[in-house]
Amino acid sequence: MSTFAGRSAIVTGAGRGIGAAVARMLAARGAQVGLVDLDTANLENVRASIEDSGGTALAATADLTVEDQVRDAIDRLAGGLGGLDALASFAGVVGYAAIPDTVAADWNRIMDTNARGAFLCAKHAIPHLRVRGGGSIVLTSSIMAFASEKAAGVYSASKAAVVALTNALALDHAEEDIRVNALVPGVIRTELLTDAALALAEPGQDPAELVESWGARQPIGRSIDPDEVAEVALFLLSGAASAVTGSCYRVDGGLLSRLG
Repeated sequence: MSTFAGRSAIVTGAGRGIGAAVARMLAARGAQVGLVDLDTANLENVRASIEDSGGTALAATADLTVEDQVRDAIDRLAGGLGGLDALASFAGVVGYAAIPDTVAADWNRIMDTNARGAFLCAKHAIPHLRVRGGGSIVLTSSIMAFASEKAAGVYSASKAAVVALTNALALDHAEEDIRVNALVPGVIRTELLTDAALALAEPGQDPAELVESWGARQPIGRSIDPDEVAEVALFLLSGAASAVTGSCYRVDGGLLSRLG
């Protein structure tokens, strides 16, 4: 029997990247999946691909920085799925500037999506998990929470906030059998990483080559596929991780070990 047969999960940021990989893998292993993203077209593509493969998926478009939209999306999906056993939060944005050059609007955009979004998703998922008698939440941080790059202060701060939020949620809800953990990805081949390369590439520099150079810095010598991250996410969401909560799981090809 599949690990997730009979279970329901909501995945946010499910329209692309790691979120899409996790949603597809959950469905392939038997879960009913609720998908949330701001991009309706991407969301529909992922939903259709899951159903074409024989899985069950419902979708809800929502801006995860707006509480009413988050609450409505989670309530609607949990209702349509017949309950909720797990939440995987993957929506995120990047931005690059030194702090003196950062405008307040960029601070708000990055912090609201990466930190506030995770907070709102957890806030509105937990009541549904309680009905089930427990469950699992996976939030998404980054190695940048622990070892920042230049001109990435706001992004690093947003991902460090997710680590602190993970610790607090895990402590608050352990007695309810609600486990909360964070993924800490390194250089992952996603559209978000491509966005970063486009922003940081020198004139005439190929963004794809820049992405591969970042991946080569990881001790494993390459960038990481989203499915490799999804495997770790599914472990944390599954009963196999029944004693794991308040943890940050690094999926970084050893990069933080190198950086110290």
